[in-house]
Amino acid sequence: MKKFLGILLCMAAVASASMIGLDALGEEQSFGGMASSAGRGFAGGAKTGDAEGLALVNPARVAFDTKVVFNVNFLMEFTSLEHSGLAYSTSSVSIPSFNLSFPMGRFGAAGVSLWQHYSSVMDEEVEDSTSSVIAKLKYQSSVYEIVPTYAVRLPYLRNFSLGASAHFVMGNVERSLTLGPDNSAVSKEDYWATSEAKITDYVDGSWEIKNHPAYYSAALQYRGHQMSYYFSYTTPYTLRNDLNYNFRFSEIDTLVPTKYTREIDIPMTLATGLNFRFFKRNNVMLDLQWRSWDGDVENISRSFSMDEYTETQNDVFASVGFQRDGSTLFYDPFWDRVTYRAGAWYKSWYIKNAYEVGGSIGAGFPLGRKGTVVDLAIQGGKRFVDDGHSWEESFVGIRLGLMGIGNWGSTQR
Repeated sequence: MKKFLGILLCMAAVASASMIGLDALGEEQSFGGMASSAGRGFAGGAKTGDAEGLALVNPARVAFDTKVVFNVNFLMEFTSLEHSGLAYSTSSVSIPSFNLSFPMGRFGAAGVSLWQHYSSVMDEEVEDSTSSVIAKLKYQSSVYEIVPTYAVRLPYLRNFSLGASAHFVMGNVERSLTLGPDNSAVSKEDYWATSEAKITDYVDGSWEIKNHPAYYSAALQYRGHQMSYYFSYTTPYTLRNDLNYNFRFSEIDTLVPTKYTREIDIPMTLATGLNFRFFKRNNVMLDLQWRSWDGDVENISRSFSMDEYTETQNDVFASVGFQRDGSTLFYDPFWDRVTYRAGAWYKSWYIKNAYEVGGSIGAGFPLGRKGTVVDLAIQGGKRFVDDGHSWEESFVGIRLGLMGIGNWGSTQR
């Protein structure tokens, strides 16, 4: 069964993202999935300015904003899988994040974000009309977070800010595996007499945090004339996944569901970053994020002799980026008002022996005088599992972000 499922996963070609970690937590969206951040290699958590908005890894940054910022992001990703000399293509479309932040003068700044933290997406069918063997495999899992944020600059030390955020977790998970009748031992002329029953192993459930409504992040930010940096800490927490397992025969008869709860211990997260500004509008950025996993992730699969656990490792995300800020003067030439970005990153996943390297370019295009910006990022790279027999993934993604910047609620002159 494990060999069969491995072949099936490699043949995914309908609607899927990364194939790595489907049974565990799936793929993690880095740093909130913003198009502006993606264009510079997901670096820039320490960069301040009204065109930056919320930073999920650094809630203290928003304290330096002077305008209201609204942002929504879209991601389209194309992935090519290579395994044993074979190659297959997949694609996916998602909305990684939605953000809103607004300043409150001497009372600091507040914001809220909707963030798709983890996702597993796959929908594939394999059918052999000669032997009537059919298999369907579907994963649909999303771990979303609503993240309210508050930050304030320190009195008398106005170059420093403190910020905190709460992460309220929600989401659903669904997985179904359908196998048709096995008539391999029956002669072809007797196929008509074989059973047409199909057995579906189906499981669904919901996500929440165990024994608490949320987990929390806290950060300290320093903004200097040329150098800015931050440090942040995110508390550990336990994800609770309440599941219902059942078998369905030809999707008509269903056995009594079996209830089960899996718990996944997420370790604390430490993050830091710096932004160095030179020649007024040029920025070089470095960011680092680290988590130390000390336990394996229990898989959703608990049948058909599938693996019950996914081994973990310490995960590290390191990124470097460059950004040339666009001119804020409306009467300057359009291409001088465009923001240009580039960056690269290295990521060791939470899954043992899984790694990712990537690079990106991007730009922010101003629209009109009111501060609306369209952010575009093109990213690409490679994911691989260094265990000698798993597949490799080459990916190209397009991120599109729409950002509105304005003085909402302020009296116009």
